[in-house]
Amino acid sequence: MRLTVLGGCGVWPEAGQACSGFLVEHDGFRLVLDLGYATLPRLLGHITADQVDAVFISHGHPDHCADLNPLLRARTLRDDPPPSLPVYALPGALDAVLALDRPGMLEAAYVPHEFTAGDPLDIGPFRAQTRLLPHYLPNAGIRLAAGGRVLAYTGDTGPSPDVVELARDADLLVAEATYVTRVPEDSQGHQSSARQAGRQAAGAGAGRLLLTHLRPGTDHAAARAAAVDGYGGEVEVATAGLVIDLH
Repeated sequence: MRLTVLGGCGVWPEAGQACSGFLVEHDGFRLVLDLGYATLPRLLGHITADQVDAVFISHGHPDHCADLNPLLRARTLRDDPPPSLPVYALPGALDAVLALDRPGMLEAAYVPHEFTAGDPLDIGPFRAQTRLLPHYLPNAGIRLAAGGRVLAYTGDTGPSPDVVELARDADLLVAEATYVTRVPEDSQGHQSSARQAGRQAAGAGAGRLLLTHLRPGTDHAAARAAAVDGYGGEVEVATAGLVIDLH
């Protein structure tokens, strides 16, 4: 299983980077987890639009799904459109991004697969488990298993025992870490810090931790140090172009 970071910025993309987006590949199948602002150009640097086999969107905030619109445009507004793209999302999560174009314009470009958080999913070679995690909007974390390896991705979430269960014994946990150590009072319960992500990775027994969704301007070294404070495994920060192979 291979993960390529398309972007790891929270809220908006800083210069030269992109918001949340990850390309996960196994046995030739290409799954994209989230497509936030500026992720499509990054994706197209690795594969063509018609080579995407499926998309999973954790929730409906635009820094996680805005670039689904241009991906669908790139697939359908051409002389030889590929088959409709399976897109997995919670009910209503894609309403805003799909409303950016006139009704029906993108209808042939995708096949919606709505699910309830907690449902298991089969996405190509991946056996997926989903879990509702606390955020301002309904947010589904996902656990992907294939080839004897496990990757867990939180989307956006406040600290929760459900994050630990989602990531239990995973080879890699990709965890939201919007803040370094202190989460503002009005965001507590809805977003996490790098320190909290480290502690939850330790509680889950995850093999590696990838911090994502850092606010632009965040000191990556400080975020990594905060995570390492409670976690003894390898910690990295999601930046566009980073590739992690899970062997």
